[in-house]
Formats: sequence, structure tokens, C-alpha cells
Amino acid sequence: MLIIPAIDLREGRCVRLVEGRLDRETVYSDDPVAMARSWQEQGARWLHVVDLDGAFAGVPKNLEVIKKIVAAVDIPVQVGGGIRNVEAIETLFNIGVTRVILGTVAIQKPELVKEVCSKFDEGIIVGIDGRNGKVAIEGWGVTVEKTTLELALEMKSFGVKRVLFTDIRRDGTLRGPNLEATGELARRSGLKVIASGGVSSLEDLRALKKLEADGVESAIMGKALYAGTVKLKDALMIAEGE
Repeated sequence: MLIIPAIDLREGRCVRLVEGRLDRETVYSDDPVAMARSWQEQGARWLHVVDLDGAFAGVPKNLEVIKKIVAAVDIPVQVGGGIRNVEAIETLFNIGVTRVILGTVAIQKPELVKEVCSKFDEGIIVGIDGRNGKVAIEGWGVTVEKTTLELALEMKSFGVKRVLFTDIRRDGTLRGPNLEATGELARRSGLKVIASGGVSSLEDLRALKKLEADGVESAIMGKALYAGTVKLKDALMIAEGE
């Protein structure tokens, strides 16, 4: 299983939100590029970058910082947040991003997902953000009637191979991931699942590791790493089965 440190960008800084709320923000670094280098030096094999300003605005807002992060590290970087048209997707691939995460657009323009999957294949991930089993979009500000499983199966039919599943109620809370929902989504969809939201301890990682056979292939970690409740080297040892 892969452990992927998260770098959430807001106004060019590295921050963490609780449940996606701007009024519950903690700034962890004024230098996201240095943060990216640090995670690589500590053994990370991927980085997860979220343009929070972009997620709320509906268009990418931190492209220059993302460009610098990609240039500063040798490991692959996946990026999400406010990516809602082909031009934005192509721009990210052109600056060296390895995987692009689509969220809101999967609900609002599903035909676009189909189009870009045929062109970029596994370079496209769909982020499925769940609130009480329903899908949340637009920076988690709007909840729609479609369930997380319904969206996953629809995206699978379009050629999506991998989804990033976040339980919003757990994100940034250090309350542990929603293991039941994560495992069920992987089993019932047959997709590769990246788990996100609430990973707070080595025990959480051990529990996620047990879902690997169901298709949960990696876990994104944010607040636990930044707050120091989990050390990346310890997380990597568990993820790699040592």
C-alpha cells in the first residue's frame, strides 16, 4: 500500500482544513515547495496536491506553486481542485503532473470525464467525496442526490480505473478513516481506491492495509503527519508490510 502525503494549497501556503471548512484552517508552512522536498526526503513515493482556492473558485488558482512543486521533486505528483475543463487538465499534464483528480465535473459534465479518460487513461482519477453516503461537490459546499457507489460505477463505465474516496465528516479530524465505507466502495465498484480523510494513527493504517485485497491501494495522509501524531517513516513501514 502506498502512503501519499498531502499538500493542501491556500493562497500559496500549505494548510489543513477541518471537514473542508475555511473557518477551520491551520497553516503548516509558508513554503509548500520545501514541504514537498521534505516529504520526498522522508521516503514518500507520491505526493497529493490540492488547490483549495481552485476547489472553491471552480478554476485552478495555485498553478505557479504546483509547477514549482513538480519541478522540485523527482517523485510523481497528483493534483486536484477546481479542474473542470480539458484546458485545465492539459495544462497540468504539460507542467509535469502525473495524475489529475476530477471531482465536481464528474457530476456536472460526466461526458468530459469519458472524453479525457480515452485520452489520458490512468492519468485521470475521479475524486468521490462522500457526506452520509451522498456525493458532495464544489469544494464540498453542495451535496447531490447521487450516492458514492452510483458515481463510482458510472465513472467505471467511462473508463476510470481509480477513484479517490474521502469521507468529508472525517477529513482533518484525526477521528480515523471510514473503513466500512471505503472497503465497501472498493469491493462493490471493483475500482482501485485511494483512501482519504481522518487517518490519524498507525492502527488506522494497519486497518486500511487489511482492505488492500478489496482494492484499497493507497492512503492519503495530511493532518496526522503535519501534527506529528504519525511519523512518515513509521507509516511507510506498515504500508510496505514491514
